[in-house]
Amino acid sequence: MLPEADFAFIAREVRMRSGLVLTADRAHILETKLAPLMRIGGFASLKELAASARSRRDEAMLWAITDALTTCETLFFRDKALFDLFRETVVPSLLRSRGPMAPVRILSAACSSGQEPYSLAMLLDELAEQASPVNAEIIGVDISDRVLEKAKSGLYSQFEVQRGLPVRLLVKHFEKVNEMWRISDRIRSAVQFQRFNLLDDLHPLGRFDVVLCRNVLVSFDQPTRKSTLERLAGSMPEDGFLLLGEGETATGVTDAFESVADQRGLYRRNAHWKASVAA
Repeated sequence: MLPEADFAFIAREVRMRSGLVLTADRAHILETKLAPLMRIGGFASLKELAASARSRRDEAMLWAITDALTTCETLFFRDKALFDLFRETVVPSLLRSRGPMAPVRILSAACSSGQEPYSLAMLLDELAEQASPVNAEIIGVDISDRVLEKAKSGLYSQFEVQRGLPVRLLVKHFEKVNEMWRISDRIRSAVQFQRFNLLDDLHPLGRFDVVLCRNVLVSFDQPTRKSTLERLAGSMPEDGFLLLGEGETATGVTDAFESVADQRGLYRRNAHWKASVAA
């Protein structure tokens, strides 16, 4: 059992770096998620790892702990309904308002190992083949160098490509490399990956017409959800779209976004909200 002071220390450091709130009822996940770090560092127990982190305040170790605890599960075309919304509502709206070849910038926030932005790239590739091309720039960001390296490699296991990826897209866009599958250079080149912390000022990334921030806010407390959403809104034009994950909402958190009627998880930037109030 991890001493209360050690758990409080880890929870505080992880929250400061990532916004993730670790509550006492989730203390049991530390043993599982930090087990690889314990093996690498030669620690016999979680208590030893925590004690070392507290005494040394080693930034590299603290970021490694944060990385291990914040890396989330992801899969290709996770929550198909939202990808359908992107195809059937978001893209047509942008094409009508911007014109067929106007640039569209898309942010995949907390993109983990890249399945979400690559899913977007494959979807846009299909639309181009159907004579509905979108001049899109897709940016995937995450705080973890480890998962970003995997995303950039475009290499996925058999298990990973079996989760959510239609067989026809596997055959079309991937090639077998030993026991792994590598996504095509064409799709890989359609996505740029960058290390970025959503708790920071987003202005260096530029403006985005569409933001996917899915299964991220659920890990934050209410003030952090509000400030994160308002930073995102401040990086978007007045007609920008936000897509959130199942069980997440911007309603009641901030007035920076308005829900799109009868479209779960889809929001429009509130044209009357002033970016100057963003945290």
